[in-house]
Amino acid sequence: MDRTEKLLHLLEAKYRKKTRKSFAFYRQAQKVMVKGGSHSLRLWRPYPFIMSEAHGPYVYDVDGNSYIDYWQGHYANILGHNPKVLKKELNRFDPECGSLHTGFEGESQIRLAELLMKQIGHKDYKVRFTTSGTLATMYAVMLAQAYTGRELILKIGGGWHGASPYLLKGVKFDKEKGFTQAESAGVPDEILRNILITRFNDPEDLIKIISKKGERIACFILEPFLGVGGFLAASKEYLALARSLTAKLGIVLIFDEIISGFRFCPSGVHKLYGIEPDLATFGKLIGGGHAVSAVAGRTEILDGTKHKTPLKARVLFEGGTFSAHPQYMRAGYSMLKYLVEHSSVVYPKLGRSGDILRKKIEDVFKREGIDAVCTGRGNEVVRGSSLYMVNFPLKKVATPSADNIWNPALSDIPLREELLKLALLTEGVHVVHGGGAISAAHKDSHLEETVAAYAAAARLFKKHLFS
Repeated sequence: MDRTEKLLHLLEAKYRKKTRKSFAFYRQAQKVMVKGGSHSLRLWRPYPFIMSEAHGPYVYDVDGNSYIDYWQGHYANILGHNPKVLKKELNRFDPECGSLHTGFEGESQIRLAELLMKQIGHKDYKVRFTTSGTLATMYAVMLAQAYTGRELILKIGGGWHGASPYLLKGVKFDKEKGFTQAESAGVPDEILRNILITRFNDPEDLIKIISKKGERIACFILEPFLGVGGFLAASKEYLALARSLTAKLGIVLIFDEIISGFRFCPSGVHKLYGIEPDLATFGKLIGGGHAVSAVAGRTEILDGTKHKTPLKARVLFEGGTFSAHPQYMRAGYSMLKYLVEHSSVVYPKLGRSGDILRKKIEDVFKREGIDAVCTGRGNEVVRGSSLYMVNFPLKKVATPSADNIWNPALSDIPLREELLKLALLTEGVHVVHGGGAISAAHKDSHLEETVAAYAAAARLFKKHLFS
């Protein structure tokens, strides 16, 4: 047994001791659910704690443990768990009248749509709601293919757009194939052959691919602030080039703003760049803690959903049974309204907290002689970021990218994904991919406690792995 496995066993023993009730529940779950749960990121080694409640920056488990949480509802809870301002607004409505699903159109979705369109601020844009980021990006791709009559899809290596078959390629790094492999069985080879991969923030690679196959490409979909690929901001020059090349060849430019939408400003992050995509997808924050996502964009493209559109070009974008659920719409409207009205306070605070946490985390590892690099910083356009990921480079790289953050030859992935997670859990902090999203509910005192937890992890790593 190597030193990494020995430390894992030590941490697992400590974790098991404080989560005995969670383990019992998990054993029950394994009997009735695949792997004992419904989302892979929620199922970690040796088993997940079972949540009992969550408020503000904290989540509590059935054993009575509290954790300062940076997962925050898959990065959706920008105001923290169950914020009072939203609960107060939603409690104004009679729970017997309109809170359960009916399947009819309602006023609340109009209010959310109007506010979303006002904040995005692009002329001749419309929106349609659905219930998940996966559905939103899937529909966006289908709309682009129908509008252009083309089938090829260009995406970023390391870019995650949900589990749509159209985009399940080039998400996880393979040491031999890089970001070129399929991510799931069950996706037809014909679809996989239509997915092209380019490197994030690499103008030369983008020019090369579009010059070669641009006239066959239906869309280029990318996150202007790369999410799971490393929390990396696109350069303004790169997005401007993407806009220029796609416009020239009639390629639909799709910005996936599921994570970045309303995270850095009360709109899509593309508004900070001053670059208008043809379609944009939103989710997470726009639901106010509920299952809401949306496709917004040029009316002539979204008109492909109309019944009068010829069948050959019609997209069956019906949204799903629970799309535009009235309670979800009211929650989303309350969230966006609050962010718009308090943007001058919320966003500077989040950016400041991100800067503090990233710097102090790097400092505590540096004191122990361990090289740790926090990604998630903004740039000259995105000036404040509340996202962070802790990486342990094995070799010096000039610029962090998805290719080196997820390459096991260049980055110690088990140290980030397994050891650090368990080490922090035993100290009362919960993270994903070594970090996560800071909320407005995280005060300076919570940041200090978090830094202390990282410092304890750093000392542990030095003692067992780097001595």
